[in-house]
Amino acid sequence: MIRRAIPEDIGRIQHLLSQIDLIHHEGRPDLFKIGTKYTDSEILELLSDDSRPVFVYVDDDGLVLGYCFGIIEVIEGDNIRPYMKTFYIDDLCVDENCRGQKIGRQLYSYVREYAKQIGCYHITLNVWEMNPRARAFYESLEMKPLKTYMEDVL
Repeated sequence: MIRRAIPEDIGRIQHLLSQIDLIHHEGRPDLFKIGTKYTDSEILELLSDDSRPVFVYVDDDGLVLGYCFGIIEVIEGDNIRPYMKTFYIDDLCVDENCRGQKIGRQLYSYVREYAKQIGCYHITLNVWEMNPRARAFYESLEMKPLKTYMEDVL
């Protein structure tokens, strides 16, 4: 089952956040410390913010096995870009013990339908180059590169 996250989910969300943060830290320790992206109080605040929806995938026992953090972005009044509403996937994670069971695909499909229902033009996200499994996953969903973000470490 996929639903909006509730305060009782925060502990499991934090557990999953730590799994993703470790992947990032191991891939780019120069950019990522060990820890989690959000504090409990920050997640609690997000849960009541409709412009930052958090969805969870729960098993039959109510255990959170995956999540998707979203950000609704609106471009309006720009000189060169038309009005556009975007669902930005800020973070998507499936428990490392459950990967390969199509949970991520189900979360994405749910978010895709949600984004359509609220009038979004597209879904966007960032994928770190040091995480080829994530990139392959998003490509398997038929997502395409929108732009390339480059760096020159000094």
